[in-house]
Parts: sequence; C-alpha cells; structure tokens
Amino acid sequence: MERVSTWPNDPWNIYRWHIHEHTGTHLDAPLHRSNKDSADLIPASHLVGPLAVVDIRRKAAADADAELTLDDLRAWESQNGRLPAGSIVAMSSGWDAHVHSAKFRNAASNGALRTPGFHIETVEFLLAERDVKGIVVDTLSLDRGLSPDFPVHARWLGSNRWGLECAANLGELPPRGATLVVGGPKIAGASGGPSRVFGLLQ
Repeated sequence: MERVSTWPNDPWNIYRWHIHEHTGTHLDAPLHRSNKDSADLIPASHLVGPLAVVDIRRKAAADADAELTLDDLRAWESQNGRLPAGSIVAMSSGWDAHVHSAKFRNAASNGALRTPGFHIETVEFLLAERDVKGIVVDTLSLDRGLSPDFPVHARWLGSNRWGLECAANLGELPPRGATLVVGGPKIAGASGGPSRVFGLLQ
C-alpha cells in the first residue's frame, strides 16, 4: 500500500494498492488459464450456490499429495445425495490450519510444493455428469502442488467456470446445507483477485 494522502494534513486518508491477483483467499477467473471470461464477466448469480464440502482431511494429514478423487465424491453422494444443480464443490483438506507456517506451501528441497488438490478425473466427472458452478480449495492451488502442468486449472477454467483458492474454515461447515457467496472482484480484464467469501447456514 502506497500512501497518497494523510488526514488531517490532507482532506483524506488515501492509499494506492499494488495487488497480486492470486494471493490470499482469491478467485481464479476462467481467464487465469484460458482465453475465456475475466473476473468482471462472471455473472453474480454464478458466484452463489449450494455448497458441497468434501472432507479429505484424514487422507491429507497422512499424505500431503492427496487428491479429491472420484471415489471421494461418490462417497459424499452416497451419504448426502446427488450434488444439487448449480452447486459449488469444495475440498476440505484442513490445509488452512497451516496458513501461518511454511507448511502451507510445504516446499520440498527442490522447490516442489506438496499440497492437496482436485484430481483431474473428478473434474471431468463434474463437467460431464453434474451441474457445478465452481470448485473451492483450502490450499494454494486447484491442482495438487506437485502437478507440473496444472490439468485441473486448464480443464476447469477452460470450461469457463471459476475456482477459488486459499479458502478458510471449510471444516466448520456441514457437508451439505450451506450456501456459498463469493464476493469476487469486478475489475475489468482481471484474471482473478482477492475475495470475501461467506458460507451461509439456515
């Protein structure tokens, strides 16, 4: 933040922001990995929907390279019913607990990141068989950290859908029943940006 003016010496307190779009809890617009819509073109109605929280915390605690697989999703549906139309699917890996430590990036000695993410087969199933608006992770990436070519980003964002990364407190929400509201940035041409996100319970 660069200070532009200072009250009371000036009429206002004003800062100029210098922001990296993809830091903190943030939206990945389709444009981030394709030539599809920028953040401002995502309709507000596409940023609100019934939330399905798929809990892979036990698996992720044992294996930092864990992925939300199709088996995980099918297990969720066997317990909670079919994903509702217009839903948003979140991976709850418990990784947000590490946000204030080096464990959040979990970088190996060669610089490779070791963090959970969605499996590409899960994404292909959601695209072909379910009506899903967006996917959410509590890690740095929709793909697992070790991914060399980011297939989940490419396939999901390339379908003109959005993703959300670095979400917090997913473990406090029920598997089904919450509504997610994503306050995405409405900045022309943006590939994403920091967002305020709410899980609403009735």
